[in-house]
Amino acid sequence: MTQAKAERIEMKQSDFSVIDHTEVYWLGNGGAMINSRGTVILIDPLLKGFDMPIYTEAPVQPEDIPHADAVLITHCDNDHFSKDTLRDLKGKCGSFHAPHYVASLFEQLDIKAEGHDINESFKVGDCTVTLTPADHAWQNESPKHSAVRHYAMEDYCGYRIDTPDGSVWMPGDSRLMPVQLTYEQPDLILMDISDGSWHIGLAGVDKLAAAYPDSYLLPIHWGCVRSDWREFNGDPEVVRSRIVNPERLHAVPCGQAVKLEKIAR
Repeated sequence: MTQAKAERIEMKQSDFSVIDHTEVYWLGNGGAMINSRGTVILIDPLLKGFDMPIYTEAPVQPEDIPHADAVLITHCDNDHFSKDTLRDLKGKCGSFHAPHYVASLFEQLDIKAEGHDINESFKVGDCTVTLTPADHAWQNESPKHSAVRHYAMEDYCGYRIDTPDGSVWMPGDSRLMPVQLTYEQPDLILMDISDGSWHIGLAGVDKLAAAYPDSYLLPIHWGCVRSDWREFNGDPEVVRSRIVNPERLHAVPCGQAVKLEKIAR
């Protein structure tokens, strides 16, 4: 099997500066950054220290990030809750946010994180962040992990970020849920395109893309980890051939700025 490989653009200090609009960056794997007029939000940054071979390096290292207003974590898997990355971001970030269980894990890092309920909203600068539900409790099917605790639906989430320039939605690692097809159409979706059984899968990608036919689609969770696992092996070109309005799918390099613009309604 030939694995699709993501390209990479090294990020600059100016990417974290005050701007007069909102830009979205894919950070590799399942991570992203939003710079909304100088308010910087990191989502699931995996920038160093992963325990699998890296195919495409992260576009920025934690020590090179000058500041962030908030870090949002969707769940506890180590390709999203990166302890090495978070340790290096400590002291540079205004706040850390996650579902309640994941927020409790920050104590291991000597970081205070704010825990939230699913569907709860909070402010980061001029942005409103809302947790959306996700279905990713694969640990309950693992004898090793289920022996530790029972994982609940509220331990996993996605995030919708409403900025002055439009809305960004990261559904997170999740099997497709009916409720995920019912929201107000976001302007940009950070779409997991991997085909794992505990991810959205290609059939789920088709349905989500059809539910939001005008949303700009930025594919994530592909081309960065060298593995034959389906969870890391999405291919944007396969997705493009399946979805409605395929011209809105843009497979950009990690670290490339995408300007957020509202859908004409």
